[in-house]
Amino acid sequence: MRDRERAVLTTPQTETSVRKSVSVEADREHAFDVFTQGFDSWWLRSHHIGDAEMDVAVMEPWEGGRWYEKGVDGSECDWGYVIVWDPPRRLVLAWQINGEWKFDASLVTEVEVVFTEETPTRTRVELEHRDLHRMGQAAEEIRGVFESENGWAGILRHFAAQAEV
Repeated sequence: MRDRERAVLTTPQTETSVRKSVSVEADREHAFDVFTQGFDSWWLRSHHIGDAEMDVAVMEPWEGGRWYEKGVDGSECDWGYVIVWDPPRRLVLAWQINGEWKFDASLVTEVEVVFTEETPTRTRVELEHRDLHRMGQAAEEIRGVFESENGWAGILRHFAAQAEV
């Protein structure tokens, strides 16, 4: 075995992305609008990082806009910012929450959401949370959380239920 082949076999390979999708009984524009402008209507209240309970989840509708939570005490807690705003096709968000579930301005992983028309009244929503290796030692644990039923799959189901209303 050559050295290069040996290195490939002995180097641990870790997946650095989580991919989830859902089909929504809604046209693409509506699905995009509910995901973005209606963000607060479907985001799970249990999924917050601020010290106070979350009052509202906000996504500003432009590139460079913030996405963050407002607490019931009036506090604000950033989650990241909008990297790509391309309605109704695509959205990319910077996720700046570290393995301790705290905002970290020096960390950027990406959440890309693509909206694809399956029929005029049905949209496939595909989410990829990538670059999880940037979380360092916490990467595999965090990836497991995102892969779990309480992670992106459950969150997307809540979104789909709201988008189909």
